[in-house]
Amino acid sequence: MSQPLTITSEDILNQVKLSCKIPEIIEDIITLQIIKDAVDKAGIKVETEELQQTADQIRLAQKLNNADDTWAWLEKHSLSLDNFEELVYNTVISGKLAAHLFGDKVEQYFFEHQLDYATVLLYEVILDDEDLSLELFYAIQEGEISFYEVAHKYIEDKELRRKLGYRGKLYRKDLKPEISAAVFAAKPPQLLKPIVTSKGIHLILVEEIIQPELDNKLSRQILTDLFTAWLKSQIEKFEFLPVISSEK
Repeated sequence: MSQPLTITSEDILNQVKLSCKIPEIIEDIITLQIIKDAVDKAGIKVETEELQQTADQIRLAQKLNNADDTWAWLEKHSLSLDNFEELVYNTVISGKLAAHLFGDKVEQYFFEHQLDYATVLLYEVILDDEDLSLELFYAIQEGEISFYEVAHKYIEDKELRRKLGYRGKLYRKDLKPEISAAVFAAKPPQLLKPIVTSKGIHLILVEEIIQPELDNKLSRQILTDLFTAWLKSQIEKFEFLPVISSEK
C-alpha cells in the first residue's frame, strides 16, 4: 500500500530554485505585466464571448471532454477555477494586443520577408571523403546508382538511413548559409554538386521548393513572430532583481 507524501509550498519553491528556472519564471511575470499595461493603455476590452471561446479552445487542446476531465486537470496542476479564468483572460488579452499592435503589419512584413518563409523538401547524405562524394555525384548523374541507394549504403544513423536521408520540410534558417544558397537556387528535382561545410561533404537531392502563401496559418505565425519580438524588446528595458528568501 502506497504511503501519503506531503509536499509543501516551500518544497515546491526550493525545487524551482534547484531547477534553475527562476529567471524564466520572472521573465514570464514581467511579460504578463507588460501585456496588461499595454492593454490598459490601448483601451482594449474583452467580451464574454471571447472568454468562452478561448476557454473552449483550451479545453479542446487539453482533451478535456467533460466537467470531470476539467476538474481533474485543474487539480493535477493545482489550479482553482479562478486560476483557470485568469489563464483564459491572459490568453485573450495577449491575442488581442498582438492583433492591435501588428494586425495591419502582417501583409507588409510577409512581402518584405517572403524568402524566409519558403520551404524545401530535400534528401541529404553527409560524407567524409570529398573524392568519394564527387564519384557518387557523377555516378548518380549517369544513372549508375540512385541517390536512395547511396543514402542506404552511406548513412550511418539508423533512423535517417531508414528515411533514405529525408530531412523533411526546412526553412532557410534551418540550413547553413552555404547550403541554403545552393538549395533555394535549385530547379527541383535536382541533385546538387557536393557542398563542403564543417560537418563534412553534403550530397543533396532537392525534391521540391514550396513558395509561401499568406494563408491564415502563416498570418498567425507572422503575427506571433512580430509580437514575440516586440515583447523581447520591451523586456530588455527592464532590470530586475528577484527577491526570494534563501531560507527554507
